[in-house]
Amino acid sequence: MGADRPRAGPEGGVRPLTGSAAARPLRPPPDRLYGRQRGHPLRPRQRLLVDVTLPRLRFDLALAGDPGSAFGAPVRELWLEVGFGGGEHALAQAASHPDAGLIACEVFENGICSLLSRLAPEGGEASARLPDNLRLWDDDARTLLRALPEASLDKLFLMFPDPWPKARHAKRRFVHPETAALVGSRLKPGGEWRIATDDPTYQGWVVEVMGGQTHVFARAESAAARPDNWPPTRYEAKALAAGRTPLYWVFRRV
Repeated sequence: MGADRPRAGPEGGVRPLTGSAAARPLRPPPDRLYGRQRGHPLRPRQRLLVDVTLPRLRFDLALAGDPGSAFGAPVRELWLEVGFGGGEHALAQAASHPDAGLIACEVFENGICSLLSRLAPEGGEASARLPDNLRLWDDDARTLLRALPEASLDKLFLMFPDPWPKARHAKRRFVHPETAALVGSRLKPGGEWRIATDDPTYQGWVVEVMGGQTHVFARAESAAARPDNWPPTRYEAKALAAGRTPLYWVFRRV
């Protein structure tokens, strides 16, 4: 077994990885995106969604200083999802919480098209009514986070992120000491950072990194069953079908 593999332990069945992310040298997260931004060439319908529908929902970075003004109706809370995948979670949250403004981030074009196709029928790319409380950000989520005011977010969602399981790729993981500090600075006191992952290496990594952030986030135990108020995602379904056990955390800003 490699050094990356977490071992069974009391915290949700997972122990931190060998060593400490806070104590050992760890490269800062690179100021660039890794992973795919495009899959197969876009079909004509998908191209219409990207060219016509996406601009109607794209978050305007010029409004980051007053993010509530970016939505089509007044919102009482500001939420952010990092890497919405196919959009199931983001759409469910936006529909269930019309008083919360959700900025959903994703760079993979095919995933963006998946979400947009659920909102705009064919022929309605330019005219379909879109949710007032949903905005999309199709660039690096960290750029947006840096632009938002401190203590402006009520919730941040990180659902089944790319695990980057190799040790040399640890700096690419969104859960990283530097990024955790950034997230903590943008969450309000008592705000939530929700994390879900089915990857054993990433599960151990979450325990290790967040264990070194207790000055920013209260300690949290993982749950092996999805909480009732968390919408499901396709990645969770794939994990369960493959026999993997997802873990779920809610880290609260102190």
